[in-house]
Amino acid sequence: MFIYSMRASTIKFCGVLCVALVALITLIAFVPAYGSEAPDASAGQNVDYNYEKIKTNDDRIEFLSQFGWQVKPNAVAEEEVLIPEQFDKVFSGYNEIQRRQGLDLSKYKKKLVNRYTYEVTNYNGYEGTVYANILVYRNRVIGGDICSADISGFLHGFEK
Repeated sequence: MFIYSMRASTIKFCGVLCVALVALITLIAFVPAYGSEAPDASAGQNVDYNYEKIKTNDDRIEFLSQFGWQVKPNAVAEEEVLIPEQFDKVFSGYNEIQRRQGLDLSKYKKKLVNRYTYEVTNYNGYEGTVYANILVYRNRVIGGDICSADISGFLHGFEK
């Protein structure tokens, strides 16, 4: 058994410590933050939205009000839709909107979900009809959007 010991000089020790500290700071600065649900959320803004226990019409209206939307009391449409097994270009684009708001429809491929459509009454800066669509699976909101009724209109996530 061989034992080899070395006495590190103070200068070498401080040099190694400084290099390690610089490497650690560099890693912290350049490694992206993982675990944030909404990648586009503003820095310093910690908003928690409730996506669970969406069973009734009142629950859906309350869900939309979390984002500041006021809607007419009754849904314009309620229907079952099938999330496709393979996403085409259009559906992939729609799922990208969902991902930006912390949701992902690819987990629900081949599932029947309920879509509820409400007319939004407080969309500022637009004079036409605006709808809020909510996709619900097993009493949980799994997706949705705010969109205009015009063919050349807009479509975005729940946040204003």
